[in-house]
Amino acid sequence: MSNNFKLLCTTALLFLGIKSVFAQSGTYYTIRDLEAWSSAQVKYKVNKKLDFAFEEQLRLKDNATNVDQYFSELTVNYNLSKKINLGVGTRYVKVNDNVGKKQGYETHYRWNADVGYNHEINKLDLKYRLSYQSRNDRYVSAADGDNIRNTLRFKISSGYNIKNWKFDPKLSAEFFNVLNNNEGLNRVRYTLGTDYNFKNAGELGAYFRMEKELTGVFRKTINIMGIQYIYTIKAKKI
Repeated sequence: MSNNFKLLCTTALLFLGIKSVFAQSGTYYTIRDLEAWSSAQVKYKVNKKLDFAFEEQLRLKDNATNVDQYFSELTVNYNLSKKINLGVGTRYVKVNDNVGKKQGYETHYRWNADVGYNHEINKLDLKYRLSYQSRNDRYVSAADGDNIRNTLRFKISSGYNIKNWKFDPKLSAEFFNVLNNNEGLNRVRYTLGTDYNFKNAGELGAYFRMEKELTGVFRKTINIMGIQYIYTIKAKKI
């Protein structure tokens, strides 16, 4: 089996999976919004296997006119091998609730654990990530209505290396399966983006993302314009 045929099969399976999610029946109403996400991250590479990262992110909603949330996140990643990696992370989130009688910023806490696998077919880099995350309202007890939300996420992403071109395209699809109250698969996220690596000055990326809710009578579809900056520090060899 040639590499080109494997590449074609992998790409076809990815988009067949996307098509199957959209093929749903039933009556529902779609709510649309435009959001803007921006983030800055500092990554510290201890060695080829271990790195730490700290990120600040701001998200705007309501056609990018109001703050949706902002958060600080700390993550640790460990490469078991060239193809398998493990990760854990924690996020401190401030969510802007501007709907209803009780409005204001809510404080949420989230942690996650990931396992990833990557391989290469011809010039196509394929990555898979399975993630378990748990999120709850930091200052609301269960008796007062706080519900810990546990979610299983699966992401498949690819990047294509174009010769003599520094803006290689990246495509991903991520599926969210909520484990509480038998909600099941309730959201999907598609992303198309690229990035540019500045020598000794970090990496700047831009992307377009579409996120769709798959359950409920009122289902939100969000178009997201995003920009991200990553600066990597490598530990000095002793």
